[in-house]
Amino acid sequence: MRDWDDAYANMAHIEGSAELPAIWAKRAAAYRDAHTVDTDIAYGDAPREKFDIVWPEGTPKGLAVFVHGGYWMRCDRSDWTDLAEGARAKGWAVALPSYPLAPEARLTQMTAQVGAAITAAAARVKGPIRIAGHSAGGHLVSRMVSADSPLPPEVRARLEHTLSISGLHDLRPLMWTEMNKVLHLDEAEAISESAGLKRPLSEAKVTAWVGGDERPEFLRQAQLLGMMWQGLEAEVDVVVDSGHYHFSVIEALADPESPITRAFVG
Repeated sequence: MRDWDDAYANMAHIEGSAELPAIWAKRAAAYRDAHTVDTDIAYGDAPREKFDIVWPEGTPKGLAVFVHGGYWMRCDRSDWTDLAEGARAKGWAVALPSYPLAPEARLTQMTAQVGAAITAAAARVKGPIRIAGHSAGGHLVSRMVSADSPLPPEVRARLEHTLSISGLHDLRPLMWTEMNKVLHLDEAEAISESAGLKRPLSEAKVTAWVGGDERPEFLRQAQLLGMMWQGLEAEVDVVVDSGHYHFSVIEALADPESPITRAFVG
């Protein structure tokens, strides 16, 4: 059998990756100190059912949402605040939600909670909505435009584009990894939570974006979503961003003129 633990082991294949979490947290904290950010807005009763909003100058063009990754087991919205800069500089209000993590929550619950977070943020910001997520967050935003989306119709009607960055769209291989001791995925949930195995919303506009230097499994996951959803009434593009690995691929979200920011907010 293929070594699925190695297939998903990003940090093991990136030199200096052990220092990255501290760098992310420091950079995000400095950004919050320098910008207008509403923090700890509750969308539920659990401690992690909160989101932050980074506000632009003037009236927002609309709502952009970024959902963090961490294999559904780790990380927090506060690690990534600075990635809001590209969208904020282009006039968008940027919401960054946290969500309960495994093993306390199952992936099915996380999907519902991210839907609740987007809905609560949408009540605070008028206009179109664009959503993006990285890694596990890419899985969660792709679930927002699956046929059984947890978003209510009035929020779906405002949703212009979904950007899954290094997203996971077929969860079945995760059953054969050590991390499943924490995730507790069984076959039924792995299938029901795999966006690539579902029909997309017919009006969905989706981009699966992945770094060209990522682990081969992440390239497969992006291409899978494109192959499975093309021809099912959704608009789906796959972008391979050459020269980037799993973590560098999101850094250009902080640049308002980067291609990935244009994919995010137009």
